[in-house]
Amino acid sequence: MTAPRLPIRVVAAVIAEGGRYLITQRRPTAVLPLLWEFPGGRVEQGESDAAALKREVRHRLGVDIDVGQLISFVSHPYEHYVVDLHLYDCRVVAGQLRAANVNDFRWATSDEFDRLPFTPADEASMNKLLGLG
Repeated sequence: MTAPRLPIRVVAAVIAEGGRYLITQRRPTAVLPLLWEFPGGRVEQGESDAAALKREVRHRLGVDIDVGQLISFVSHPYEHYVVDLHLYDCRVVAGQLRAANVNDFRWATSDEFDRLPFTPADEASMNKLLGLG
């Protein structure tokens, strides 16, 4: 009998500007190394989604954001856990973007997404969000 996979609540920011979306590349030492994703991270116990998203984006990219409406949700099973990924409409309100705790970041159009390797949860969420795939 296998143990149940533990759910991990993750939040991510969909930040759009001029028809492009802000995406980040995971570090080489991270789980799922060098894959692309929408910026965000894990929600800590007792933390709201908005607080987690602000904390994670500031930590990873050095900017402050406003968190808007929930725009998409997907649950994606990995081998040992399940990621419950909640995507929020966000915008940068202060600071200068920098790769503080990510390998890289870039602005990409939805047409470029299929040419970049995304994490499975982000790919599923992106496809749902943009009506791709």
